Amino acid sequence: MKNLILLLSFFVCFSVSAQEWSEGLIIKPEKTGYRETSTYQDVMNFIAEVKKGSNHVTQISMGTSLEGKDIPVLVLANPRVSTAAEAKASGKPIIYIQGNIHSGEVEGKEAVQILLREILHGNKSHLLQNQIILFTPIYNTDSNDKMEQGRRPSQEDSPIKVGIRSNSQGWDLNRDGIKMETLETNGLIQNIIVPWDPTLFVDLHTTNGTWHGYSLTWAPSYHSAGEKAPYDFTWDRILPEVTKKVKDNSGVHLGPYGYYFTRRGGWPAKAIFTYNHHPRYLVNQFGLRNRMAILSEAFAHERLYQRITSTHAFVTEILEFTNKNGNEMMAINAKAEADAIKLVQEQGGKVKKGVRFKMVPLDKPIEKYRTYDHRAVKAADGKVSYIRAPNIIELSNVVNNSAFEATVESTLPKGYIIPAEMEFIAKHLEKHGAKVTKIEKNVRASGEVFTVNKMTKGQRAFEKHNMVSVEGAFAPATQRFKKGDFMVDLAQPLANLIFYMLEPQSDDGLVTWNFFDEYFDKNGIKDGAVKYPIFKYFEVK
Repeated sequence: MKNLILLLSFFVCFSVSAQEWSEGLIIKPEKTGYRETSTYQDVMNFIAEVKKGSNHVTQISMGTSLEGKDIPVLVLANPRVSTAAEAKASGKPIIYIQGNIHSGEVEGKEAVQILLREILHGNKSHLLQNQIILFTPIYNTDSNDKMEQGRRPSQEDSPIKVGIRSNSQGWDLNRDGIKMETLETNGLIQNIIVPWDPTLFVDLHTTNGTWHGYSLTWAPSYHSAGEKAPYDFTWDRILPEVTKKVKDNSGVHLGPYGYYFTRRGGWPAKAIFTYNHHPRYLVNQFGLRNRMAILSEAFAHERLYQRITSTHAFVTEILEFTNKNGNEMMAINAKAEADAIKLVQEQGGKVKKGVRFKMVPLDKPIEKYRTYDHRAVKAADGKVSYIRAPNIIELSNVVNNSAFEATVESTLPKGYIIPAEMEFIAKHLEKHGAKVTKIEKNVRASGEVFTVNKMTKGQRAFEKHNMVSVEGAFAPATQRFKKGDFMVDLAQPLANLIFYMLEPQSDDGLVTWNFFDEYFDKNGIKDGAVKYPIFKYFEVK
């Protein structure tokens, strides 16, 4: 019965407007009974077809992959816009939605194509009344076509073959937000995020395994050291309203993202745990950019057509919400940005902010949490394990570990000074959109210097990095800096992101990602204490 309801909702979702699409507007899963997912060329052919006969779409490029594939971005607007400057001049919110960051997680790629045809040629053209939409259907272009069977066992070969998780350089694109080593991340941030400055960022994924009872789970951007208002609006307004609309209009259950562990916690589950707060994850970085973002995770254990249905329904209702409430969202983001700047101007050198965090529960538990039931099995040795049952139940008052609490804090400065010989740090900040200036004459700055007493590298590589943590202490200092050094005035829109990246004790900053390893080794960290080379200033004369 459940599968019948989902199948009916699928046809309701897609068939109302899909009366007589041309063959070129039928996506690969539809053509193959949902056994196959779109190749890169399938997507490019679809884009060429969907652009025909519409004056509300412009195709731009995010960049080029290692294998020479263009990464297409479709700009949908009424009236049509072609550039970021035109989009900003319109005064409309810009909504950015991407699929296929992990090439095995394919439903976002397919749902975006369906939305393209519905908005440009079907019954959803009203979604362009009050907003501009940027769609990137196939972000990880190279790895999409490296398809094999059995890559994602939880998806049970639906579709039969999918691409690989990492990009062609061997990196996970959703762990690259800070270090920016991939061509794709550089293209996304430098060519899309910085110039277009989207009000909302939506990243479409598939979960890896937990047998919860939702067709799709979601999470907001965890702001950590950022401003709280964009997170609050996403958590309190967008996600509850969209969840209700999806249930009412499509019969699909959505819920909060999280894992539970029967081996560790027994049954019934008493708590769920979200993913980490680190801004290496693109969704989280937007919390430090004073913008809103949503993580979408389709339920891996459902069939492809069901996962496309839930993702399509979720994105559709997000766009319905933003079309009605986009101006309010822009105002909240603008105030968050102003508050970040004001805090530096008025409290720089006086107030502390978190740089390392731990996961903690929200104040309110989940009153009714949908999940597949589990049954206890006792082995001959008396040990009890749990196996999944076929029915979905509701658990009461499940603790939701979806908040983060600072474990280490550091003083928010007025700004930072970077020595000339570390220009690569200044350039990296600029790639993120930060404003960095060269010192034109000698200056004297007072503030703090951090002395590293111990540097620890991870024994196992993560994303080709043996990640670093440092121990030490700040001490008051006054130093002279010469012409050619770099100054970062923190009273700017990306204040929180810069702070998180440059603080030496940050759990996801540039120290973490090995940007300073050579400096520390050269200056004898193995033999004794070394001063961190970035000066944190409270006053400059």
